[in-house]
Amino acid sequence: MNNFTPNVAPARPPAPVAGSSSHRSALKIILGVFAAMIAALLGLVVLLIIGAETGPVEMIIGLVCASLPVPIYVMLLLWIDRYESEPLWMLATAFFWGALVAVFIALILNTFNELVVAAATKSMQIGQNFGAVISAPIVEESAKASILFILFFFKKDEFDDIIDGIVYAGMVGLGFAMTENILYYGKAVQGGLGSLTFLFILRGMAAPFSHPLFTSMTGIGLGWARQSNNGFVKVVMPVLGFMLAILMHATWNGSATYGGAVGFFVAYFLIMGPAFIITLMTIFFSLRREGRIVREFLYPDYQRGFFDPREYEKLCSVRGRMGMSWNALTSGGFSDWRTRMRCNQMASELAFHRSRVARGIGRDPQSVQEREHAYLATLQQLRQQLASRQTIR
Repeated sequence: MNNFTPNVAPARPPAPVAGSSSHRSALKIILGVFAAMIAALLGLVVLLIIGAETGPVEMIIGLVCASLPVPIYVMLLLWIDRYESEPLWMLATAFFWGALVAVFIALILNTFNELVVAAATKSMQIGQNFGAVISAPIVEESAKASILFILFFFKKDEFDDIIDGIVYAGMVGLGFAMTENILYYGKAVQGGLGSLTFLFILRGMAAPFSHPLFTSMTGIGLGWARQSNNGFVKVVMPVLGFMLAILMHATWNGSATYGGAVGFFVAYFLIMGPAFIITLMTIFFSLRREGRIVREFLYPDYQRGFFDPREYEKLCSVRGRMGMSWNALTSGGFSDWRTRMRCNQMASELAFHRSRVARGIGRDPQSVQEREHAYLATLQQLRQQLASRQTIR
């Protein structure tokens, strides 16, 4: 590793004006606590409703079964975000919005729509079919997409591109699917262990990514709009992504509602399978784009000797980053691995910050310069830690 460390002065935050900074921080904390309490209350209401429908014991069994695979799928989803990992609080917000708020909205509105249609047509079956094929796709995708639009408009410094859209959408979808599965598994318990096992394999293993996949269409549309400079794309792609999410959801529900088991498997292999493969291809090409961003916007630091050629090249590819992290783990243990991961993350933060500035996002010159200096100072400190540990060994 190159031990050359340019003199980068740590960024100094601007002086607060009449305590406004502390007042804003206190207000954010209060609003955050209030929002968390509201979400928890809505989640409790949902659990009470599920428990009333399935029974308390069945609900608890359903909760355990629905929660078991979630950490695995979350880890797989987070692995996608290899260059610039999203803040944990934003990921948690997306997940719990899907698990608590979106489910509550969907439960209330879908039930209301079913009852209205059933009363108008004097047929409960028509009401249920309407709820599954028409109401559920529109209501549920709208409820899940709302947090994506909130993050898109209010966290422009984190919501950068298609990868971010897929990750946030996937977290919302996983949270929604987890809570929804509590109801399905709870009902399956009433049919015995065989019924529960079959449904767990079907929903928890064969088709666990249905909700994340639907909502990812909205995330891709928003991410495409964010990374594009074309005004038409910025307006049209979020709308198209959202409409595609509703269409895929309606097709999936309709295949099971009207086609039974045969329709389900036809839709699974002819629609969901290809859609999943296309999404994986989108992820692949989006990761390559992120690698080009890192290469372009860290090149000035490479030119002035901050990065040596080997480190610079490895920072520009997923494989290279994984190799550096693995070498740090095997040679220096967990502490070196953690420092290396933070170093990789900070390098990406610097590159994506410069990319946002180049695209006109974050135009306040003072804050832009302060953030760049802060990234450089932190990156320099982390690289010095790695170099000093290697020298000791």
